[in-house]
Amino acid sequence: MRVLVAGALANTPLNGGEAWVRLSWVLGLQALGLDVYFIEQIDPERLTDACGRETSFDASVNRAYFAETIERFGLTSRACLICGDGEATCGLPYSDLLDAVADADLLVNISGHLRLPAVLSRVRRRAYVDIDPGFTQFWHAAGLLPLDGHDVYFTIGGNIGRSDCCIPTCGIEWRTVRQPVVLDEWPPTSAPEAGAFTTIARWRGFGRVQFNGRTYGQKAHEFRRFAALPSLSGERFEIALDIHPADEADRVMLDRAGWRLADPRLVAATPDSFRTYVRHSAAEFSVAQGIYVETNSGWFSDRTTRYLASGRPALVQDTGFTRTLPVGEGLLAFSTPLEASDGARRIMRDYDRHARAAVQIAREVFASDVVLPRFLEEAGAGER
Repeated sequence: MRVLVAGALANTPLNGGEAWVRLSWVLGLQALGLDVYFIEQIDPERLTDACGRETSFDASVNRAYFAETIERFGLTSRACLICGDGEATCGLPYSDLLDAVADADLLVNISGHLRLPAVLSRVRRRAYVDIDPGFTQFWHAAGLLPLDGHDVYFTIGGNIGRSDCCIPTCGIEWRTVRQPVVLDEWPPTSAPEAGAFTTIARWRGFGRVQFNGRTYGQKAHEFRRFAALPSLSGERFEIALDIHPADEADRVMLDRAGWRLADPRLVAATPDSFRTYVRHSAAEFSVAQGIYVETNSGWFSDRTTRYLASGRPALVQDTGFTRTLPVGEGLLAFSTPLEASDGARRIMRDYDRHARAAVQIAREVFASDVVLPRFLEEAGAGER
């Protein structure tokens, strides 16, 4: 079976976590014995650097980041970076890609990133994978994000379509898919004695979204609610934080509250350095984007799956995922500062038990060889 995965890699340079989102699909499908290609369509007029600032294609690190990443994972002859509407600038020549996808059984279109008709028309089945629940549906409802052209739709928002989730389905049947983690790439390791609760994050994401008269918040708004956690819990906390100079007051606030801050461009820019950062942690602590929490979306971070697989317990803000995921050991959810503080102390009091439970959750719930066969079946990849 031949599968084409499409997503943003060069569009998110120097972001090892975002690279793992796409690599996990490619490497996970390869591990199932499938013939897998990766494609990215990049708009040279809308490129950004690692800080989100607009930059030109010739002067950017985008192309180099794509080339280095696909070479690192042996994908140079199976990956193609398309500039604009059809000029290959890195990896597999465009004509070779078109020949390859002519026999493809399935396109896995992460965030609908691929829009090239010449490629879309050659693939037998097209699956849209939504990794930003709430943003995707609200933007589509507002006419800002077309979702047509796909045969089946998946989302990591586990509660979309349920009565207690206010995200509209937009008339689409959304199937739930877990974020896959390739366990061979994330073997459990012993935590360092001086490890802290850590995470890798952007202070602000896509911006605030309005829908039906309500404005939904960003990660910054949630983090501020939990700023006192280091003193409240007595534990060590660190964030590899991408924060704009305009938010200097927030950076100072976190520093004074006892948070250690690291530069993600220094500690997590590549897939390998991202993995090293996770392994140097004791556990993960993270809040979620306000929109994920306020809509009760059931969103769960791909980053957290990699902490769990590495044997790092996770203490993360509840977005409604407690309805469908095992919590209490290895994975703890919180909604208030007191719950977060209590969870941090519980993890550190019985660390080894929580670390073992974290690995078990990764193996049973998020492992690519568990998630992807079901995905392929629901996507109709084997149908003729």
